Amino acid sequence: MKQKVLVTGGVGYIGSHTVVELQNEGYDVVIVDNLSNSVISVLDGITKITGIRPEFEQFDLCDSVKTTNFFQKHKEIAVVIHFAAFKAVGESVQKPLMYYQNNLISLMNILENMKRQQIQNLVFSSSCTVYGQPDELPVTEKAPIKKANSPYGNTKQISEEIIYDLICSDDNLKAIALRYFNPIGAHESALIGELPIGTPNNLVPYITQTAIGKRKELSVFGNDYHTPDGSCIRDYINVVDLAKAHVVALKRLLAKKTKQNFETFNLGTGIGVSVLEIVNTFEKSTGQKVNYKIVGRRDGDVEKVWSDSKYANDELGWKTERSLEETLLSAWNWEKQYNSKKNE
Repeated sequence: MKQKVLVTGGVGYIGSHTVVELQNEGYDVVIVDNLSNSVISVLDGITKITGIRPEFEQFDLCDSVKTTNFFQKHKEIAVVIHFAAFKAVGESVQKPLMYYQNNLISLMNILENMKRQQIQNLVFSSSCTVYGQPDELPVTEKAPIKKANSPYGNTKQISEEIIYDLICSDDNLKAIALRYFNPIGAHESALIGELPIGTPNNLVPYITQTAIGKRKELSVFGNDYHTPDGSCIRDYINVVDLAKAHVVALKRLLAKKTKQNFETFNLGTGIGVSVLEIVNTFEKSTGQKVNYKIVGRRDGDVEKVWSDSKYANDELGWKTERSLEETLLSAWNWEKQYNSKKNE
């Protein structure tokens, strides 16, 4: 019998790519998504890629009654992969209460029902933002958790603490928190990719929308940071590589191979790339020019951060496989395909 996996936020960017990888590996997937930052047509892309249409329910996980009813209906769930959350750093600075309410209440509702239904395995979508501006680079899992630079980052810190505290109270529950760096790119089929609602908050979709003429220009936030070209440095990871790591983590939980009941792993390439380098690499790999201007720094941004992924490489047997050029080209192919479909 196929094992059933709940993917919250499974119509979103990372969630949809993870659903593809899960279905390709033979897992039975049920998605919960409130479509607040995603569109239902993503299910069509997943279905075309895998030949399977995942089960889907639309509701808000902050609604405790609907969440409880869902878990009572799906008693056979073996693992929860929890993506559903608001995720824009800048927006979280402007709307902190919205972020705390959404990201924390939904998590607590899920955990409460996992405990009630005796679902023992959780893969949690965390973030490198838990490290704030680290003292040493690259960042290992042993780096201190410093004060977060944004309410979004703080919700990830608090979420990890909530999960850890629950696990300490219940030996049956096990969780893996995957702290990702910056996911970019799209599925090689160009059938699913990053699809922000309204103005993009992330760099690469803003680049692709500018290149295709949807946006007038890209704003580069700051060129006076202590970095080689003055722009912020991040570790950009291909979304398919990232999705595959969730399947590896899930298998580790199901095989009972965790070394502690709560484990954390950094997921990145181990290479720091600046915003301006991303723009230049995009132009080289696609042949498309990007109109951009330098503007002031953005609230909540960390100056530079990139991962030490050795622990994930060694312990999970996982590593990134796709190059930056290949990844940026996949993002451009997705943008072109999505626009051509919209214009039909």
